[in-house]
Amino acid sequence: MAGINCIGILTSGGDAPGMNAAIRAVTRSAIFGGFKVKGIYRGYRGLITGEIQEFKTQNVSNIIQAGGTILKTARCKEFQTPEGRQLAYETLKKEGIDALVVIGGDGSLTGARIFATEFNFPIVGLPGTIDNDLYGTDKTIGYDTALNTIMECVDKIRDTATSHERLFFIEVMGRDAGFLALNGAIATGAEAAIIPEISTEVDQLAELIQSGFRKSKNSSIVLVAESPITGGAMALAERVKNEYPQYDVRVTILGHLQRGGSPTAVDRILASRMGAAAVDALLEDQRNVMIGIRNDEIVYVPFSKAIKNDKPINRELLNTLRRLSI
Repeated sequence: MAGINCIGILTSGGDAPGMNAAIRAVTRSAIFGGFKVKGIYRGYRGLITGEIQEFKTQNVSNIIQAGGTILKTARCKEFQTPEGRQLAYETLKKEGIDALVVIGGDGSLTGARIFATEFNFPIVGLPGTIDNDLYGTDKTIGYDTALNTIMECVDKIRDTATSHERLFFIEVMGRDAGFLALNGAIATGAEAAIIPEISTEVDQLAELIQSGFRKSKNSSIVLVAESPITGGAMALAERVKNEYPQYDVRVTILGHLQRGGSPTAVDRILASRMGAAAVDALLEDQRNVMIGIRNDEIVYVPFSKAIKNDKPINRELLNTLRRLSI
């Protein structure tokens, strides 16, 4: 493709299992296509500070199974300013990098979109976030692994919940998206999921208690999406204490456990396909697009759509959870 000899790769925002598999795939596909590859450390900050290293095939050996990101990641306030982005652009020019592959979530792709527009620079994004909240792709890199981690944790908590006849609130990540909570609840046979998508429509806690959810069971597990909209598990437990004091409530916040660990086969394959597709996209003169997967086919999603549009929750899943939790 015209004018591209060297491709830069960075990971930005929250880490997600499978990012390393994506770095490996981009690096090797690019080298296979005859390009030079440079790894940029610590996300956009590395573009400003010039923490950059040329990557050969062996730089990405033996990383497909590792969680986290070998390129490290950092939040970068400076990149949010025009001056910071100007510095980043100068670094790219100095390093001879002609195109970028950015692996990250919503915020990372927003940064990529602004930068690409300002400097007319070819950027392709890969959706790397456990939240699964990017529009235009059925799955994001890291989501499947996080879901499996949640499942293992909740299975262990259920052992103690059953022994003690308590109500357990388990808080999972997801920011303003309930995918981890809802699918985690189905996978673990939890009684309910409290998610931001329907918090404005119904009082999920009241609905849960009033449905007599403990008629047939002595212990209950409820997954809660961390979000200002749901209030999180602590706020809900506080409400139960005040409004339904007859229940003995316990809270577990899974936190950063969910981000770590070796990626599942699903995430390794997804990251590998998307990484290779990012290089194809650049070869096809695509820019300002995120690589997505829809119905098991690779698709190109314009940054503007991936960032701006909210990804809808599948209402059918809510219905399934309700029916199975009686």
